[in-house]
Amino acid sequence: MEFSTSNSTISRPSTIMDHLSILRIVSLVIGLLFVRWIARGVYRVYFHPLSRFPGPRFSAFTRLPHLNAVRRGILHKHVARLHETYGEVVRISPDELSFIHPNAWRDIYGLGSKEDKGSAPPKAWGKYRNSPNGAYHLLNMPDPVQHARQRKIFLPAFSNRALTQQSPLFLRYANQLVSILKSGGVEGAQFDLIRVFNFTTFDIMGDLTFGESLHMLDNAEYDPWVKAIFQNFKRGAQLGLLYNYYPLVAGVFQAVMHKKVAQAQYAHLNFATSRVTKRLEKGRTSEGVDLWDLIFKQEEKGKAGLTRDEMDVNAGLFMIAGTETTATVLSGLMYLLCLHPASLAKLVKEVRSAFPSSDDITMESAVGLPYLNACIKEGMRMYPPVPIGLPHLTPPEGSTICGHYVPPGTTVAAPHWPMYYSDTIFRDPKSFVPERWTGDERYARDERAAFQPFSVGPRDCLGKNMAYHEMRLLLSKVIFHFDFELGPESDGDWFDQESYTLWQKKPLLIKVKTATGA
Repeated sequence: MEFSTSNSTISRPSTIMDHLSILRIVSLVIGLLFVRWIARGVYRVYFHPLSRFPGPRFSAFTRLPHLNAVRRGILHKHVARLHETYGEVVRISPDELSFIHPNAWRDIYGLGSKEDKGSAPPKAWGKYRNSPNGAYHLLNMPDPVQHARQRKIFLPAFSNRALTQQSPLFLRYANQLVSILKSGGVEGAQFDLIRVFNFTTFDIMGDLTFGESLHMLDNAEYDPWVKAIFQNFKRGAQLGLLYNYYPLVAGVFQAVMHKKVAQAQYAHLNFATSRVTKRLEKGRTSEGVDLWDLIFKQEEKGKAGLTRDEMDVNAGLFMIAGTETTATVLSGLMYLLCLHPASLAKLVKEVRSAFPSSDDITMESAVGLPYLNACIKEGMRMYPPVPIGLPHLTPPEGSTICGHYVPPGTTVAAPHWPMYYSDTIFRDPKSFVPERWTGDERYARDERAAFQPFSVGPRDCLGKNMAYHEMRLLLSKVIFHFDFELGPESDGDWFDQESYTLWQKKPLLIKVKTATGA
């Protein structure tokens, strides 16, 4: 008698054994990875060069708390809570330190500590994305020599002399803003000041950068380019988690989502490129006041110019850095003034007493209003347009920051919001008190040097003077012409917002009524 067996009968035990072997291998790999994670975490907590710095042990063990805060848009609050608990220097993740001492600005972003050990940390270039066309702009240029070259080219366009030439342009848009608020229909009409201020600042920068407005004030609608800019803030910050900390995962994501990611990256560049092309075709204009007119003048004098790719990426940068941030300060300050009627009344009295008519309000004349300047500073302290700290990386020789030697390869930053809300830096930090900037003795011990909304050093904000002039002018105009009252929809904690480098602002609904005699 013969016995026969089918192939399936023979192979079944072998298949089961194969599956068990695969499961054992997978379990072994997972177990080894888990052991490695634990071992690395223990090393980070107890033996890492940063183990002597204060901070929660779990944040030293793993960067998950930090990454979760970034993902949720609450990094500024997370870091502030850590500083409240652990002091002026905190280890916020395994290889990152945060400082809220006034000297941090000099030691991290300026020329470095006066102490001999180490040198000033440069930007953490691995956390700054390259431009799609391969060119570098002022914000992501790693070469200090090339950065200085670009900055030297643009500097005259942001000088006081240039701003004086550009004053009629700013006045035109300030007056258009007033006209729009006056045309709101019934007295006491409600406006979303976020939209109104964004329309104004983007139109101004469009004219300065390209010689042509984006016409958002005219159309009462966001330009498609601006819509794309706003949509990419949150997405860019969250994608940065992958690119900055998990490059292998980022590589897989890039391969799978390449078309979608590339489309978003090139959309902004293409908007800038098309407008720069249109502007360059005009050549020198008779007005001679926009950005390119001033650059053309330098080239005519034989000075080195920009490559075309550098023109495109810097133009795109200006449309972000010189617009949304200014509108943010204006919106936040109007919210604070509406919440504090006594401060608003004091500002109204100063502005309306200083100018017989609206025509007397200019960028030059608005400089001399002390309470207005104090309100702007206090507004930026309580609602800084960039609430987080911009990351720098200690060099191979390390750095000395606020008296602490920080070893090589450490990410360091001085975060605006946590510093400005620290009661070790400012008295009554959660209170809106413009008088702290006008010599009020109650606030004599405030660490005013800690307030650096435009950063410091060779890479500070190039448009600082322009931003102050623009904010003073626009605020003077609207304060002169209108009375304001916070709408019930915004009469809550409007500052309770997520932040992805920049704020994710909610509508700011304010009733606007034409002032008597304006």
